[in-house]
Amino acid sequence: MEGQRRLGPRERLKAMTWVREALLFAAGIALFLFGMMRLSEEVQQYLSNVRIRQFFRLAVKRPLYGLITGIVTTILFQSSTATSVLVVGMVSAGLMSFYRSLAIILGADVGATVTVQLVVWKVNALSPVIVFFGGMIWRFGGERWKKIGEGIFYFGLIFFGLELVSMATEPFKESAAMASMFRLADHPLLGLAIGVATASAVASSAIPITILVVLAHHGVISLSHALPIVFGANIGTAVTALLASLTANVNGKRTALSHFLFKLIGALLCMLALPLFMRAVTVLSPEVPQQIAFGHLLFNLFIVTFFFFLLQPFSYLVERIIPGKVETLPIWPEFLDEKCLQNPEAALEQVRKELRRQMYLVRQMCVESMRLISSFEEGRARDIRYLELVVNNLKRELNRYLMKISRGGLAVELSGKLFAYSGIADDIERIGNHAVSVVGLVRDKRRGNIEFTKWAHAEIDEIAGLIVQNLEDTVTLLDGSSSELVSRIFSREDRVDRLVREARKRHQERYHTGACQPDAGPIFVEMILRLERMSDHCENIAEYARELK
Repeated sequence: MEGQRRLGPRERLKAMTWVREALLFAAGIALFLFGMMRLSEEVQQYLSNVRIRQFFRLAVKRPLYGLITGIVTTILFQSSTATSVLVVGMVSAGLMSFYRSLAIILGADVGATVTVQLVVWKVNALSPVIVFFGGMIWRFGGERWKKIGEGIFYFGLIFFGLELVSMATEPFKESAAMASMFRLADHPLLGLAIGVATASAVASSAIPITILVVLAHHGVISLSHALPIVFGANIGTAVTALLASLTANVNGKRTALSHFLFKLIGALLCMLALPLFMRAVTVLSPEVPQQIAFGHLLFNLFIVTFFFFLLQPFSYLVERIIPGKVETLPIWPEFLDEKCLQNPEAALEQVRKELRRQMYLVRQMCVESMRLISSFEEGRARDIRYLELVVNNLKRELNRYLMKISRGGLAVELSGKLFAYSGIADDIERIGNHAVSVVGLVRDKRRGNIEFTKWAHAEIDEIAGLIVQNLEDTVTLLDGSSSELVSRIFSREDRVDRLVREARKRHQERYHTGACQPDAGPIFVEMILRLERMSDHCENIAEYARELK
């Protein structure tokens, strides 16, 4: 078209180069986030299933242990955000007190500096080798080595993504536009805002700070421009946990707010002392990339030093800002006293008390899972998952304790009680498993935009109401056997079985007449069957109780 200048070969090549570098940069960020997310999931699953008891025991004993736990966990996760969200969830579920969570949060911030330091040491240059060996172990290793290989693979993927970012930003050192952009961002407050926005957008402080290190390697950015962005990125990383806490309870909100305040107050104080902070960093290293890494480390060490000895008054202040009281649930047994093992009868009485507490927690799981059917909230679903960890842990501890009792040589009556208590512990855990399955079905229903009919909701409500009553009577039954309670549980179980059969039949009629969504059928049927099985296990417990009478 006349008046429009066509691009020459050199300009077209330059434009194509910029597009290529932009895509390479975006791919690097995507690989980093994917690797970090998958590594976090693998480590979290390992902590949850294998070492969760030791994790909690260490974390809640003393603030110093919590600090160390936060550092180690974040190094394993390669993300302070993942640690913070995990801790907010644990506090929200009642597995950890608000006060005990604060030291872990502080430790997580220090652990997050390791990733940046590894980039300074150019570990990302070795990332293809790490990815290759991790993938080989994952593919060809034995069952135990597969998980290790998978973790190594995702760890390497994080730094391979950063290597792509480094390759994409190398041309920036020759770019006048890039130099001009940093001149425009010369004001420290603007740099702070850039750091907050970037880290909030990608849910990680590691990405913007490691990009700064990469740019510094290429001589694109100076320390004076980088430090405010580092401070802002540390604030931004707290925003993700703050958003995750919107569905948490009072204590979960307190933990997330505390994390945000740690970062915000620390950033404001460091901004006020920015010239002094810069001098301290330049003394530690003459190289700008290392100075940025040290700046990130010193910032978080300053926050730890400033707040660690003020955790008690700080927690009191936050409790005044967000008032409320939440029960904390010990993950380990409260009643299984090793001293009682000398007296088998007394030891079995301790088991009964622990079984009641386990049943109470399972009742809470089931009630919450049923509430999610009509109104799903991811935060409440996460709380149920954490409660399952407590219930599963209690079962393991109960089985160990019962095994120790059995070694003492028991009378026939006590042997029968021990056998019954072992069965009851198994039934209680299975009830909790069904509650978790209901949560999974509700999540599938939500993701598929599947709606139940009003008749289906009415049928679920009627069945759920009977099951809640059975759960409550089962809790009471563990205080002492009662013929009346046992009869009520049996009677309701018969009604639940009949209602489930009728609901399935009516659903089939609705399906054939087109009154319900086709996708709703399998979820609805599976859901009422899971509810029925909760009641089945309540009946099993009632049968054990009747035999013990």
